[in-house]
Amino acid sequence: MKTSIKLNDQVRVIVGKDRGKTGKVIQVLPEDHMVVVEGVNKMFKHIRSPKRGEKGQRIEFAGPLRIGKVMLVCPKCGKPTRITVTRTGKKRNRICKKCKIAFE
Repeated sequence: MKTSIKLNDQVRVIVGKDRGKTGKVIQVLPEDHMVVVEGVNKMFKHIRSPKRGEKGQRIEFAGPLRIGKVMLVCPKCGKPTRITVTRTGKKRNRICKKCKIAFE
């Protein structure tokens, strides 16, 4: 499945515990239909200590979200929007449905 969300896009979460938060896409997993957004869906991984007597660690990381739970944020109008895709030759242009400007 092709996705309209790419790396370094600004997105806003529209569903779930982090609804309303905005962040940058740091990873796209197209085969799983998921994206990882910076600062959203924080998860913790507990790691056991390597030696006796030392403390373990608690690592914080951003977990993946389903693509349907996020919307692209237009760089011009700053609102979450749907997009339309047009082709000029072999290049695909993503265009904001609200303000009709192309994403870079």
